[in-house]
Amino acid sequence: MSEDHFKKLVSHCKEYGFIFQSSEVYDGLAAVYDYGPYGSELKNNIKAYWWKAMVQMHENIVGIDAAIFMHPKTWKASGHVDAFNDPMIDNKDSKKRYRADQLVEEYVERKVLKKAEKEIEKARKRFGDDFDEEQYKTTNPRVMGYLEKAKTITTRLNTSLTNEDLEDVKNLIEELEIACPESGSRNWTEVRQFNLMFNTQLGTIAGEAGKLYLRPETAQGIFVNFLNVQKTTRQKIPFGIAQIGKAFRNEIVARQFIFRMREFEQMEMQFFVKPGEQQKWYEYWKEARMKWHQAIHPAEALRYHDHEKLAHYADAALDIEFQFPFGFRELEGIHSRTDFDLGAHQELSGRKIQYFDPEINESYVPYVVETSIGLDRMFLATMANALVEETVPDADGKDSTRTVLKVHPALAPVKCAVLPLLKNKEELTSKAREIFDRLKLSFACQYDEKDAIGRRYRRQDAIGTPFCITIDFDSLEDDTVTIRERDSLQQERIAIADIDKIVSERVNMKSLF
Repeated sequence: MSEDHFKKLVSHCKEYGFIFQSSEVYDGLAAVYDYGPYGSELKNNIKAYWWKAMVQMHENIVGIDAAIFMHPKTWKASGHVDAFNDPMIDNKDSKKRYRADQLVEEYVERKVLKKAEKEIEKARKRFGDDFDEEQYKTTNPRVMGYLEKAKTITTRLNTSLTNEDLEDVKNLIEELEIACPESGSRNWTEVRQFNLMFNTQLGTIAGEAGKLYLRPETAQGIFVNFLNVQKTTRQKIPFGIAQIGKAFRNEIVARQFIFRMREFEQMEMQFFVKPGEQQKWYEYWKEARMKWHQAIHPAEALRYHDHEKLAHYADAALDIEFQFPFGFRELEGIHSRTDFDLGAHQELSGRKIQYFDPEINESYVPYVVETSIGLDRMFLATMANALVEETVPDADGKDSTRTVLKVHPALAPVKCAVLPLLKNKEELTSKAREIFDRLKLSFACQYDEKDAIGRRYRRQDAIGTPFCITIDFDSLEDDTVTIRERDSLQQERIAIADIDKIVSERVNMKSLF
């Protein structure tokens, strides 16, 4: 994928009603987006796929929907009030603000790792099928040098951030001669911490007493409801609690379209386990979540990335990364959070938040293994992977270019389009409407009679509709229609009575499991 592909993707999302800039009539609100008619359908289908995989497919996982507003002590216990910060730096000439750690990370990726990738790509072309990439990385001096430099810089950055040594982060930026992307200037301010939580006031109560926060993550709503859920559902350890919901972060630099926003949606599951068994379940969820992604994304576009810098409460953490048009980035996090969260809420609330284990006749604070995926990032990955431009034959046999969204049929915003061959023939439109009214009870369906049939096919391709049903004059005689498959372009004649069954089988989410 390339930057050019990314620009086309952003344009496609706007043109075809997937994503709009929020408050566009007022020139928009930075890093806030609205999902349009097809975007909201695709987003809901991704949610359904995740919910089925987590809750419906596991008898020991249940779901909740916690409120966005929570007691402010929640965020004191979780550490967000004191430590939910990003290192911020300003360029004095451009007046632009950046995350200091991202400046260094982008330098490593663009200036160091990209050079290694070019060397590896040249070797791949030279050696062909005999090329062993792992061996080349550990034997070629130039590539080894690039990789070692990247590791040294990353290790120093992580150490400085862990030790809150912001002066060294500034020194690192200066030593690497990192310039402002906007102005090219290296005239930087000092690095300082910036808290990412939005705050507001509760009713008419002024000051600190009435301060509330927009939640920066959905996980805490699960933790404070641990006892409520466990008792009402009678779950035994190990068990999980899942939730889909909005979260808010006052990002210093929100960019790359919907990849990093200030208002976003998370799909999280906290899995509560017996202390000492967290590593076993960490490995289980690591594998299970990768399989979930591979059902709709190509394996080569996904990879694991182990965290070099662990949060103080974690004993293991990794990301499942996806190859976006701008490089491999985090799509989902798998974290072994130990007993930090429940323990912190137990301490600050003064209430016992423990599980009584009948097998050992003992109470304990459970450990937690978390899976957390950004729904908006998942949406972006799905669109990036599915959007394709290809050359196909037209009805007259000539080649033409079509833009097609090859999203999995189970996730497609519209499953089936019903198209009368001609708009001005009442007998065709009447028959088509009759079929549409029957099919819309089974799945998301669309009726379209505007423009030539070829143009309507292209429009459906662009929004990802897997099947088009065309009603022609033969349909009036023999009760058959033409069904066209999006990806192969194959067309076949089927009975009207069979449309529901055929399309339902092909768009069913069962095929993903």
